[in-house]
Amino acid sequence: MKISVKVPATTANIGPGFDSLGMALPLYNTITIEETVLPGTGIEINVLNDTASTDDFVLEHIPMDENSIIYKAVELLYNSIGQNPSELKITVQSQIPIARGLGSSASVIVGGLLAANELLGRPADEVALLSIATEVEGHPDNVTPAIVGGLVLSSQEDDGRIIYTKLDWPDEWDITVCVPDYELSTDISRSVLPVEVPMADAVFNAKRMGMFVQAVNTKDPELMKLALQDKLHQPYRMKLVPGLDKIIENLKHEENVLGCVLSGAGPSILIISQKNNLDKIKSIVKDTWENLNVKANIMTLPVEKQGAQIITQE
Repeated sequence: MKISVKVPATTANIGPGFDSLGMALPLYNTITIEETVLPGTGIEINVLNDTASTDDFVLEHIPMDENSIIYKAVELLYNSIGQNPSELKITVQSQIPIARGLGSSASVIVGGLLAANELLGRPADEVALLSIATEVEGHPDNVTPAIVGGLVLSSQEDDGRIIYTKLDWPDEWDITVCVPDYELSTDISRSVLPVEVPMADAVFNAKRMGMFVQAVNTKDPELMKLALQDKLHQPYRMKLVPGLDKIIENLKHEENVLGCVLSGAGPSILIISQKNNLDKIKSIVKDTWENLNVKANIMTLPVEKQGAQIITQE
């Protein structure tokens, strides 16, 4: 039996929503799991790079054995029903760039989980899948929109459950994703964050989070300009993304730009704007990074409202 699952890219944090806000985007990894009939063959993992559609920004390497996060997710699911995975062939067809802050790891975790769940006859419901995916990923902000789609506010409770609510992103607001041609691992990006933050910064972000939800619900562009500010992660990560400070400063002068934020742990950035000035926005980013010898793939994308989908079953 063979199952394929198509999983969207995700962007997380989106300004004030550190480890809690996430959004699905229409770039995809497809994960296929099939049971092999030869005993003793063990786990085989292959990666196919979809370079034509990613402009050479591709998933370049993942562990090809039991150390892979895909296998760890699959193993947790099997173990949850008292079984161990045996002979499996796992294939990743990659469109989401790795280590760019676009949820590449979340996509393969989710894809592996959903495919394995189908193979096993769907023993796990959404609650269980979200919990297992978060256990592997470490936080729910990417895996939740990867599973359910859309713009999602999520939280992991003390008992491991993930609670979430979906918000309707205004169609009037564009999302421009700027992907530089270098990697930044999540481990490095997290290493620059402080263990503790000042109470004033925590309060600042709590206020901005409330503003963000209200701005989205009321489609208020002026409120969103305030809401996208952050003091918990972006100031510390700014030095890891050369030119980001200049891009933010230059975009402040552009009419109808609501904000510029890191995508997840970076180095990709998101620019949120009303529906115009896209050529100018892209030019500012391109020129700023080219002055630093950084090339970039810049795309204006809608929110992907659907999460992971089973696309083939044999």
